[in-house]
Amino acid sequence: MLDLNTIDKILFLDIETVPQTASLDEMTPELQALWNEKFNALRRRMPDRYDADATAEYAFRNGGGIYSEFAKIVCISVGIVYNKDGQRHMRVKSFAGDDEEHLLRDFAAMAGTFLTTHEHRICGHNVKEFDVPFICRRMLINGIALPAFLDLSGAKPWKTPLIDTMELWRFGDYKSFTSLKLLCAIFGIPTPKDDIDGSQVADVYYNDHDVQRIAFYCEKDVVATAQVFLKMNGGETIDTANITHVAE
Repeated sequence: MLDLNTIDKILFLDIETVPQTASLDEMTPELQALWNEKFNALRRRMPDRYDADATAEYAFRNGGGIYSEFAKIVCISVGIVYNKDGQRHMRVKSFAGDDEEHLLRDFAAMAGTFLTTHEHRICGHNVKEFDVPFICRRMLINGIALPAFLDLSGAKPWKTPLIDTMELWRFGDYKSFTSLKLLCAIFGIPTPKDDIDGSQVADVYYNDHDVQRIAFYCEKDVVATAQVFLKMNGGETIDTANITHVAE
């Protein structure tokens, strides 16, 4: 178990991503061709998901958002847990919008002021394989130099400032993926998927143009991750009355 006395040094994090454009034909001809190559490889690797009738456009709209080369970040939500009057509280904030470079720079500026020592950590669900690598790649694509807290190249695994709740739950067993939704269910934590889930984010973004709805969903994932982290380390969850959502 991790020491909950230092939980105030943890930045809980989650991101939401969508395909770079609403449809494949809006991408540059070069990227369209490269997506077609990727789609053909995906279809060979996952025939149950992409059968003979599946198209590159279908795959792009329904799966392009998880590949950083063909996607963009529309929201980064973060949360900090702290003690006040003998109780745990949590403050949650989002960086969201259409301008990916702007939200990445704002996130980096905020996180850089918080993650100042080796004791400060980032925590998320599947954060090591998805969220942080995705942020790093999109920063480089947007011409943003990686801040020190994200420059993990060459770092030894036990020295990275990342805590991954999915990895913690594996206890060394790498055979399966356990969703945040499932962990919430078994620990009796309210599901963050009571409005939309990750598969619907692109539709909400491109069809409804509702970034705030996406941000609130992302913030609920951040809160759920913190609650799961507490339960996995022998702590009590935070009362919902003590959770503050900070508007930009």
